[in-house]
Amino acid sequence: MNPKLSVLADARGGWFTRADAVDCGYSDSELRRRLRRGQWARLSRDVYVEPGVSPAGEASWDRARRLHLLKTRAVINRLGPGAVVSHQSAAMLHGLPAWGLDLSRVHVTKATGRRRSDSIADVHRSRFDPGELTIVDGLPVVTAARAVAETACASSYEVGVVLGDAALQSRLVSPEALVATADRHRVWHGSPAARAAARFANGLSESVGESRLRVLLANHGFPEPELQVEIRDASGRLIARVDILLERTCVVEFDGAMKYGNADDLVAEKWREDNLRAHGFQVVRIGWPDLDEPLTTANRIRQGLPAVGGTPTWRGR
Repeated sequence: MNPKLSVLADARGGWFTRADAVDCGYSDSELRRRLRRGQWARLSRDVYVEPGVSPAGEASWDRARRLHLLKTRAVINRLGPGAVVSHQSAAMLHGLPAWGLDLSRVHVTKATGRRRSDSIADVHRSRFDPGELTIVDGLPVVTAARAVAETACASSYEVGVVLGDAALQSRLVSPEALVATADRHRVWHGSPAARAAARFANGLSESVGESRLRVLLANHGFPEPELQVEIRDASGRLIARVDILLERTCVVEFDGAMKYGNADDLVAEKWREDNLRAHGFQVVRIGWPDLDEPLTTANRIRQGLPAVGGTPTWRGR
């Protein structure tokens, strides 16, 4: 990319148009050649990005988020004043998880005009209540609380819980604001899921996997778990800090990825589990594939709950 086009693209956050490329000295045939070679990639019609600027080792979901945000900037630039980033596009701007979200199109909302969709954007029409708009990275966007409610309405309860947990954990919203925003828009299609998710959300969940695991437990009738619990022995010495504790007896840990970088880490984790079991706790480990087999996983966790009378003696935090 020549310096002139590079400066222009950088000023916009990484994207440029066909007209920009032509103005900077590129012909249409050269543009097509760069697309074929993978030097440039098409974000949408007549909007491009240079994928070579991707961070080394970038995960697929991070790339999807990055490209979606580039596309979002292009859409807002095209639509002009009055267009506000909303729904899952707003969730991405707020830094919330991309799990379960369709990022194929950018979502924006306008207070006036018609609803319409094309290959790159869905333009919604809705009023904005006071306090529901903000600015993130220079773009007009709905607040995190409204983004969670909108996205839950348009997707699912589980997605709403994942987003709500993350927004609370990041202190982007308060529990009261999350519930109030969902309740305020009870006429939206899908509102029951959004309102239920807002009430179930818990800022102590520290990952998408933990949020989904909480949903699984609730769906299968488990008692409400304790989250991020410090377990100490009778003398007060810390044994472990665990993701989920059920009925004060069963530790459920979510392994989102292999976090044992070397043999010492693996030995330390085995010692930790052995120590928990020595103090009377059952330990059940859950991974991503287990979340897609909810009944089997629920049965395995239930087997980890000891019979009545088997409660260990310990001191919590």
